[in-house]
Amino acid sequence: MGRRHRYVGILRLAVSRLWGRLRQGDGRQLLVSILGVAIAIMVMVTVGGVALGLTSQSAIQGEDVDYWIVPEDRTASSIAVSVDSAQLGGTHAVSERLNRNPEVAYATPVLLQVLQVNAPTSNTSEYLIVAGVIPGEEDREILGTSTAPLTPGDPHYANGSYDGPWTGEVVASGAAAELLELEEGDAVTFPRQQSNRTLHVENVSAGSYTTGAGPLPVVLMHQSELQTMTDSTNGDPADQILVSTTRAGVKSQLEDLYPRTTVIAKGGVAGQEVSTSSLPVAIAVTALLTAVVVGTLFVATMMGLELHANRRRLAVLTTIGYQTRSRAFLVVAETFILTLCGTVCGILLGIGGIQLTNLLAEQYLGVQSVALFDLRLVLAAGIVATIIAVSASLYPVWLTRRTDVLEVLG
Repeated sequence: MGRRHRYVGILRLAVSRLWGRLRQGDGRQLLVSILGVAIAIMVMVTVGGVALGLTSQSAIQGEDVDYWIVPEDRTASSIAVSVDSAQLGGTHAVSERLNRNPEVAYATPVLLQVLQVNAPTSNTSEYLIVAGVIPGEEDREILGTSTAPLTPGDPHYANGSYDGPWTGEVVASGAAAELLELEEGDAVTFPRQQSNRTLHVENVSAGSYTTGAGPLPVVLMHQSELQTMTDSTNGDPADQILVSTTRAGVKSQLEDLYPRTTVIAKGGVAGQEVSTSSLPVAIAVTALLTAVVVGTLFVATMMGLELHANRRRLAVLTTIGYQTRSRAFLVVAETFILTLCGTVCGILLGIGGIQLTNLLAEQYLGVQSVALFDLRLVLAAGIVATIIAVSASLYPVWLTRRTDVLEVLG
């Protein structure tokens, strides 16, 4: 009990010493220590958020989409387009049901195919991402491409008979138009598909869906027409369903639509399974090591200078009965307190850094949620702070043991 009270008293003394220095305006070195830790933790949290963003589930983004319904086996995927994997069925009926829900602003299936597209006008042929959607009355962006030029609804579906009017409309992204040298009104065909129908470009969209490799070449068209062109009308399949809503309570309803599916929220705290891609892991490890090295050097150096400037106070503590172990504990306690303050500031700055990174990425790259905040980042910050405090305490403790009381007081 006596030992515990002694250490509690030393801890109180550490807080009083630090607070007194800061209050008297004599704590510049202490503030530099806090700033050093804060910068290190901020970098780690921000870069860690980017790493989580790179490894999180990638779903096809729509401008006002709040949720994506995807098959369960895709939650660990880190690519935007999946081929020959599980799909959702009966998607026209499900999207119609969702659009009748007053809490849902818009819902559409998204059928994804990587197809060879031929442009007879320019005599070019390239493989593009072709997305089949059901356009709404309002302009929406899917894969960065506007749906406004497409006829609202899906006329060719005709309640599942697939004999309704054929629109032949497609909208090309800027990247797709550049590859095929497309202009508004040009014809396009899918030469490798059974159907030899010709489609025409309604518009070249100014937007684009950008990844780390650059903008993706995308073509949007009506879902039933893409199903017909690719001979995939059986079961009315789609890869995802995009849902825009104004109420979070809709999520539970979406989870009941299909068995073995996952409902992914746009933005927010990352909750997706992390992939084993080497790039995000390398980024995270680099951020961790940088935070530990920078934080340790800052704190150890500043605490060493602080002790050198206050050797007389430590000598006085020795003369009134503080043993070497107690003085060492005092120094360690002060180091941990400063590191804790810097960690709290660094986490807050890191959250701001994540928001700023997403803002800049959306404004200049057209990418949303490139960095994600996760509570695991707070845990990682706590672990890094502990490593910094322990490592940075070694040098000040060594200086404490080398202090000659008689020499200092003399």
